[in-house]
Amino acid sequence: MTPSRPEPTRILYPDGRTAPGTRAVAVEAPVAIEVDGLGYAVMMMTPMDLEAFAIGFMLTERLADTPEDVEDIDVFHAPAGWIVRVALSDRCRPRIHDRVRHRTSDTSCGLCGIASLEQLARPIAAHPPRPTVTAAAIFAALAALRDHQHLNAATGAVHAAAACTAEGAILAVFEDVGRHNALDKLIGQQARGTPAAFTLVTSRISFEMVDKALVAETPLLVGISAPTSLAIDHARVHGLTLVALARADAMLALNDPYGVFG
Repeated sequence: MTPSRPEPTRILYPDGRTAPGTRAVAVEAPVAIEVDGLGYAVMMMTPMDLEAFAIGFMLTERLADTPEDVEDIDVFHAPAGWIVRVALSDRCRPRIHDRVRHRTSDTSCGLCGIASLEQLARPIAAHPPRPTVTAAAIFAALAALRDHQHLNAATGAVHAAAACTAEGAILAVFEDVGRHNALDKLIGQQARGTPAAFTLVTSRISFEMVDKALVAETPLLVGISAPTSLAIDHARVHGLTLVALARADAMLALNDPYGVFG
């Protein structure tokens, strides 16, 4: 599998002009890690160099002490993604059984609590509504966002997720070192009565970010960085309007099922 693929886009400009374009998008795929026959984690990642990843992952997870403790690696493609099966040495094998019993969550680049590819097919209640937003409103929110990022202004090390009105005014902003965490905080606030016309995030858009937006029934998800292939696919299947690489001079409409942006 190639690490990127071309995607058609529509370029949106501040003066109201639009133009067709093409963008190379990084491939994102679910990779299930099985260790000595036990499902350990599903990581959302670029499906290349998976044998090297398996060794590094075993070492950083402290399941192996040396590369030699990884006795065998079997990588193969499945209908739902990729599977990496790892066999540990006899000396290290007891660790996986203890870890699976006590493990409660994965790192931010995985999917918490998911140990197999089949568990990725979680239901989405309904398609998001049609956005009532113009490109001008998105540009307005982008211009205003920095003034609401107080923690990032002090540290330069956190992401933000913002709820925005149809005119581009910012209703609420939540910050966190993890982009997923920032979005979860915003969704929690919205669930308590802060609806928004669109959500703006200061990060790339991955499968998980799209999935969270779908759960929250967000009409439009906007990211200042690029989307992954799986994020675009997920948005298309479930009808989420998706705008990425949102900057002061232009942005890209990657999925526009309602034809909002022409």
